[in-house]
Amino acid sequence: MRVAIAGAGAVGRSIAGELLENGHEILLIDKAPTAISVERVPLAEWLLADACEITSLDEAALQRCNVVIAATGDDKVNLVVSLLAKTEYGVPRVVARVNNPKNEWLFNEAWGVDVAVSTPRLMSALVEEAVSVGDLVRLLRFSHGDANLVELTLPPEAALAGTRVGDVEWPEDTSLVTIIRGTRVLTPNKEDALEAGDELLFVAAQSREEQLEDLLSMRRTDA
Repeated sequence: MRVAIAGAGAVGRSIAGELLENGHEILLIDKAPTAISVERVPLAEWLLADACEITSLDEAALQRCNVVIAATGDDKVNLVVSLLAKTEYGVPRVVARVNNPKNEWLFNEAWGVDVAVSTPRLMSALVEEAVSVGDLVRLLRFSHGDANLVELTLPPEAALAGTRVGDVEWPEDTSLVTIIRGTRVLTPNKEDALEAGDELLFVAAQSREEQLEDLLSMRRTDA
């Protein structure tokens, strides 16, 4: 998979390194000469250019990319890069970094963004996840379909503990995608039984989040 990353700062380089380790083809774009540090990510392609300009993106052959990541420290730049990638080059998947949470509402399909990653929101979500059990935590927002990646740790007294995944009547527009149990990452199937302490990750419509939280937090009643 070919991935272009606009922004070769610490965030962009870190993403590039991870994706290179997974066998992807990476192009890093930055307009600041000081950001071009080929020795830090030697296996990536590098382009000294302004990612907000069509001529630069033509040179980057953005139409050949499967994914574009707008990872600069400037929300305006990330929005422009996202819009151009989607509308001018038809990039299938556009991921954008949100630096200021106040701008998060802009990072949607209208601006070409498929997935918006808010670093402040993600950090606060991870803090919440670390200290809360039974509370739904929103990790990521997906622009298409108004869906979110959400997490909830099943509390010890949960009524669903011991229930098979296939026997649960999940709310509409929700999908259980992963169960994290201790150090194990499980792809759920209908025969798997939920256990207290399981960290459950869902893709869910925002309108269904409260219903999902109520279902998972429901306590069992002892006879």
